Amino acid sequence: MQITLSHFDVSILFALFSSIILGLVTKRTDRERLHYGLYCFGCFLLALFGIGWFMRLLHG
Repeated sequence: MQITLSHFDVSILFALFSSIILGLVTKRTDRERLHYGLYCFGCFLLALFGIGWFMRLLHG
């Protein structure tokens, strides 16, 4: 069985796993970890879409 992922899918997975790791290693309580992980995930998504739209405008 072979799984084929698009660039967008891989970017979302990277954002998800990076956010989980950042939340786990930087905060002390579970509540802080959850909030920081969600915040990081949101920032990753914002950057992903922002850079995507910027590239779209540059290349037409």
